[in-house]
Amino acid sequence: MSVLIIGGTGTTGSRLASLLPEALVGTRKPKRDNDVRFDWDDHSTFETALDGIEKIYLIPPIGVVDPVPVVESMLTRARLVRRVVLLSSSAVPESATGMGALPALVRALPEWAVLRPSWFMQNFTGDHPVAAGVLAGEIVTATGDGRVGFVDAADIAAVAARALTDPVPHNADHVLTGPEALSYADAAAIIADVTGRPVRHRSVSTAELTDRIAAGLPRDFAAVLARLDEDIRGGAEDRVTTTVEDVTGRPPTSFRDFVSESTRTER
Repeated sequence: MSVLIIGGTGTTGSRLASLLPEALVGTRKPKRDNDVRFDWDDHSTFETALDGIEKIYLIPPIGVVDPVPVVESMLTRARLVRRVVLLSSSAVPESATGMGALPALVRALPEWAVLRPSWFMQNFTGDHPVAAGVLAGEIVTATGDGRVGFVDAADIAAVAARALTDPVPHNADHVLTGPEALSYADAAAIIADVTGRPVRHRSVSTAELTDRIAAGLPRDFAAVLARLDEDIRGGAEDRVTTTVEDVTGRPPTSFRDFVSESTRTER
């Protein structure tokens, strides 16, 4: 298939890899037959990973305020690549620099798609700070009563698979959400109802959230993440789209169904 999945062991990449089993999986620590070493911090890994590749699922480097230089460097080495599907975010506006400049790089290719998912339902599970809050019984954000169209990573992967393999390139921006917009208080109530565990939401100021995040991440990146919560509080993520169903032919997963399935899996 000559597809490279960058970040193929991550939240969306691993799910995409299961849908496209013949694709190469770019990872810093290859373990399986279809794995190839790819490390954003080591440009020498680009050439081997891109050898013979025609299509890329592109997850930019995590925790980098301006990933444009390294992504541009990689794309200049991708001589055979004609289609790139970029994982961006509905929370990242277009800009001349930073994360918001990546879609323009992708649109310069003959075939492309930019995925703009809302916040992941998976943030409520695993080792994400929100998930830690769920386990502790209190989710802390700076979102106030703002609502989010939380989306399942499996739905994002399903759209990505179609964008990579459809005979006709999408050449479009896909804003991806679940079927409903929920506040974090709504989400906490659903989790409590499904699991039987007490969970509540506490909203703090943007400054306080920045301090909390900066305990584990660089402060400039922590400030960026905290401002995204502020945007949610202002209504930036209060939307629902039909894109998942339009592209895949099936409706997106609801948050209640996601929590129910996650609970069954844990057991």
